[in-house]
Amino acid sequence: MNPATTPHVITSLLALGMALAFLAADRRSPTSRALALFLGSVGLAIAVGALLAPHVHARPTLPPWAGVLVLPETLAFVFAYEWLLRVRRTVPAGTFYTEGPDRLLRVAQGLAVVYGVLSLAFPEQRAAFFSGELLLEPGERRQWWFYLFAAPLAISLVLGSFSGLLLLKRRPDRAEALRVVAFIVAAPFMASGIVLPQEVSPIPTTVGLLIFLVRAVQYHVIQGRRAQFMSRFLAPQVAELVHRRGLKAATQENTLELSVVCCDLRGFTAFSKNTPSQKVIKILRQYYDVVGAAATRSGGTIKDQAGDGVLILVGAPVPFADHARRALDMAKKIRADAMALIERWSDAELRLGVGVGVARGFVTVGVIGAASRLEYTAVGPAVNLASRMCSEAEHGEVLVDQRTNELLDGGARERELRPGEALRLKGYEQPVQSYVLAAA
Repeated sequence: MNPATTPHVITSLLALGMALAFLAADRRSPTSRALALFLGSVGLAIAVGALLAPHVHARPTLPPWAGVLVLPETLAFVFAYEWLLRVRRTVPAGTFYTEGPDRLLRVAQGLAVVYGVLSLAFPEQRAAFFSGELLLEPGERRQWWFYLFAAPLAISLVLGSFSGLLLLKRRPDRAEALRVVAFIVAAPFMASGIVLPQEVSPIPTTVGLLIFLVRAVQYHVIQGRRAQFMSRFLAPQVAELVHRRGLKAATQENTLELSVVCCDLRGFTAFSKNTPSQKVIKILRQYYDVVGAAATRSGGTIKDQAGDGVLILVGAPVPFADHARRALDMAKKIRADAMALIERWSDAELRLGVGVGVARGFVTVGVIGAASRLEYTAVGPAVNLASRMCSEAEHGEVLVDQRTNELLDGGARERELRPGEALRLKGYEQPVQSYVLAAA
């Protein structure tokens, strides 16, 4: 290997290695895929510029295809701006105007393509007057060809960085914001490698890559912690949906037929008044763990946790055709595991209990709230009915509504449900027929 090209090879391998690492660690994320393509193009551009371009440019006359060597450089800019666009799409717009900044990024991509077309049309002029020509000898004058190639790249870089700053104003996800800031800082360093002399160009390029690498590692650390946290409270399908498509796509407003499961502890108020607060917190943690595990097992999404009450959606944001069956299985699991937990913590004077309510119906789900604080909510009669039935359930009892009962086939209905009382519920003019879920 030529010692003069060794720094370029190392820098190229660094960029390619970062691309492969990010793709392997987060390949389901559209933003990370675009980022990997950007870094891969950077690595390929460095390798082509150091190993192939000098041999081609040394010829007395450049071949017609010499401009193709600039393709990796062009793609690096295009994929970088595509990554910023994809990050923008993961952020709820709120009150911000988003169409203008999106167009700026498309213009930046277009200018990068213009640079590529110019390089294809004038490969000799690019090689002679632009590549590695940022630093001039004393008394040497810069040719106008340099500005012809530099202008579209410089303008596109300014537009891309400005769009990145506008993106930060929208308060994107903290982990993704780290990568955006790193890009804004690192992009000029990496881009300068195109116009600096070959002997010094690896230095700023490597500095830019290292700046980006530090923030990218922080991104993956944060995402790993979140994945561990989300796996305890969200169905794996929901966590994957949020991770892959972003918050906006996963939580957009929609009306779905789904099942709602509500559970809470009986006697918890009296128990908490007469029990040390540390012990109460310990009980709640174990209780939430039990409910969270049951929700995950059945594909449920925990919507609310308020004190000893938990509200779980089965069928949103990820729809399930068998949501009623899943809800009943979840209710059984919660009852069995919570009762075992309660038995360990109750005593002769202070006893806890657990009740569960299950209801089915059309529910509107989506994100509400201010741009700075969003909440995933569910509104519909089934939500209220599940909560009311939970309140009426005795210790160890699971009350099910008529619509859930109707969705089961005849055999399952006879085995698992028996008619309960017609309940007088708050907010309902007529008595509501209930069904009692048999013990497992």
